Amino acid sequence: MNIVGPHLQCQAECEAVLRSLPMWFGIEDALIMYARDSGTLPTFALVEQSRVVGFVTLLEHFAESWEVHCMAVEAQARNAGHGTQLLLHAENWLRSKGARFLQVKTVAEVNPNREYAETRKFYFARGFTPLEVFPTLWSPRNPALQLVKPLSEA
Repeated sequence: MNIVGPHLQCQAECEAVLRSLPMWFGIEDALIMYARDSGTLPTFALVEQSRVVGFVTLLEHFAESWEVHCMAVEAQARNAGHGTQLLLHAENWLRSKGARFLQVKTVAEVNPNREYAETRKFYFARGFTPLEVFPTLWSPRNPALQLVKPLSEA
């Protein structure tokens, strides 16, 4: 496995990863946006035998604070540490740029969805802390939970 990026042109490959995860990326407009954004925003991809098996796309809000815009590992490659590898690589890259904080938004716990419970567990295990719930940011059925992680000492 090799991690490549941050400037990639592999939108079709990222779209294929997203399509393998319909329980997380079942809203077509959002899926297309995430795939498109992987070609314009800083994106790191995990490549195995010339095939993208996962990616993380980052969004800069300020020089010191960034967001995980989208992260996905294809269905058959999940639970093998690939998401952790991608996240650590992205965090190291962000630190090298002087970033101090990384945030991510996911569906809040008030939604009983099992898949998003797995997502929250993943981020909590990697040092993210819940910061705020935005009840209507995405939709009332999908309240957004904002998680944040310090990347450096203050």
